[in-house]
Amino acid sequence: MSTQLLEFNPTIEGTASAWMSRGACAQSDPNVFFPHDGVGVEIAKAICSDCRITGPCLEYALAHRIEHGVWGGCSERQRRRILRDRRAAARETGLVAVAA
Repeated sequence: MSTQLLEFNPTIEGTASAWMSRGACAQSDPNVFFPHDGVGVEIAKAICSDCRITGPCLEYALAHRIEHGVWGGCSERQRRRILRDRRAAARETGLVAVAA
């Protein structure tokens, strides 16, 4: 996955629409990114694989704890795993106190 470095924080609400409008998903039916089965997830991920802004998209979903849909090329399960891994890493380094 290639990502484009952006000059703004993708987690800030006011800037979200700027990068969202440049995503590969902007030209697709939004329902594609909220599938009900594994096949649908793979279809959405295929669209994301050609997108230049998967990084900001994924970080937005993680920062806002978006539980449904494919964001930044990752399924709900993948995002939960990323968050769990980040919490564990933060605990190990003692950077933040993390609520369970």
